[in-house]
Amino acid sequence: QLQLVESGGGLVQPGGSLRLSCAASGFTLDRVNIGWFRQAPGKEREGVSCISSSGGITKYVDSVKGRFTISRVNAKNTVYLQMNSLKPEDTAVYYCATQVGCPGYPGNYWGQGTQVTVSS
Repeated sequence: QLQLVESGGGLVQPGGSLRLSCAASGFTLDRVNIGWFRQAPGKEREGVSCISSSGGITKYVDSVKGRFTISRVNAKNTVYLQMNSLKPEDTAVYYCATQVGCPGYPGNYWGQGTQVTVSS
């Protein structure tokens, strides 16, 4: 069964850091573009970042540029999102998903999401 599982969310104070993980099972990530998305209460889902299958292309939404870093370790079949200098407006449920192109649009497989809350 093809599956993506996110982990690493939690409660952090403004200015803090978290690292989210997106682990794949049932398929190898090294042939797949992966995107991170987030959805805050009452807001539409937003694309945050993506990484190409080779890792050679990375993209970020303007609001996280310079603060978030996406990376992949294909040997671990995992994509990471390092989030630094977190702000309250980063509070959302974060999802990883396969992606058609980077930049592009979401593919068919999504994780279950992990909650990130930035609050003092």
